[in-house]
Amino acid sequence: MKRIIAISFALFMLLNLIGCAKDDNSSIKIGVLLPLTGAMAKFGEMEKNSFELARIEINAAGGVKGRDLVFVYEDDTGKPDVGRMGMEKLITVDKVPMITGGYSSSVTFAAAQVAQKYRVPFLVNTGSVDKITEPESFDLKISDADKFYIYRLNPPVSEYASGLEGFLKNLASVETAIIFHENTTFGTNGAKAFAISCERLGIEVFEIDSYTEGTVDFKPLLLKVKEQKPDLVYMISYVMDAALLMKQSKELRLSPKLFVGAGAGYTMPAYRENAGIASEKTISATLWHQSLPVPGATDYYNAYIAKYDDKSPPDYHGVEAYAAAYVVKDAIERAQDFKSASIKTALDGTDMMTAFGPVKFIAYDAKINQNKMETYVVQWINGNLELIWPKHLAKVEAVYPIDWNAEWK
Repeated sequence: MKRIIAISFALFMLLNLIGCAKDDNSSIKIGVLLPLTGAMAKFGEMEKNSFELARIEINAAGGVKGRDLVFVYEDDTGKPDVGRMGMEKLITVDKVPMITGGYSSSVTFAAAQVAQKYRVPFLVNTGSVDKITEPESFDLKISDADKFYIYRLNPPVSEYASGLEGFLKNLASVETAIIFHENTTFGTNGAKAFAISCERLGIEVFEIDSYTEGTVDFKPLLLKVKEQKPDLVYMISYVMDAALLMKQSKELRLSPKLFVGAGAGYTMPAYRENAGIASEKTISATLWHQSLPVPGATDYYNAYIAKYDDKSPPDYHGVEAYAAAYVVKDAIERAQDFKSASIKTALDGTDMMTAFGPVKFIAYDAKINQNKMETYVVQWINGNLELIWPKHLAKVEAVYPIDWNAEWK
């Protein structure tokens, strides 16, 4: 009997050791919330491709603490309720200790409420409405940084036009504007922010008009441009609406000094594909360009088009996801263990360079856990999205003034 007990104990210890070794070498699962179907699927596809590109690189280089990094994707379909359910599943069923992603502002904010409730770190890489990193929106105070589990890699929408302000002040002679925006949280907040930019620049805003996502006929809206003749038309739209706005502007032969997009759909390859010649010489705010002197920016861009599609190169949405994957890696490697609380502590100490730019989560104004970055200006020139501002970083000269009749011949 003693011999049987001894053998049984030895077997138990051996199996336990084998189990521990297996656990030590198992993968680390991180949740990713993205719109993989629905109207925003183009954005979700670019971001998922970029997450996967980073994951493959990270695992080829040894993984994270010797473990393979695995992303568990949830499709939010671009709808807040679905995003909430997806976040709940990632936390309670998949048991992930951290989540990243977050594209649409309305979906991201809804999902962030769930992450905060469960105290699971949520690293947002695209959702941009300001309140996502404002603790008061979560019934917390600015001093409650130790209780706030939401972090954001990208700038808030109120800062998207900061680079554009410099361009308008120094290069373009603009005195009047009309603002069109989708009636989403992102669109509404972006329109308010640009109206404040116009006030700082002394630009008179004739109108701020909203439209419903999926609008097919923009001509009643665009006729106001023909009637009021603003110098600048500023548009906040996702990709298909952006393309339609410009195609119908071309049909109406509108001729402001500038058509300017607020990032979002106006920097996507799909915008150029769908708008065709109507996209030519349009300008957009952007958060990144592959020609920036940022370590890894060009390498990411080239690796993406080599792996996926050289006809659909990535814009700033893709590099946000790619950079987020490396921020995840960095935080987990510095965390004491794989638990959410430890990962949060590691995120607090993040200070690194990525292909998107520097990442360091700080507190300013009403925000905490917010990365602060510069923004830039790009223009579609001869079918390519070129960096035109700030001037010392630009690779080509901005085309201005613009003869729209000549462009749209």
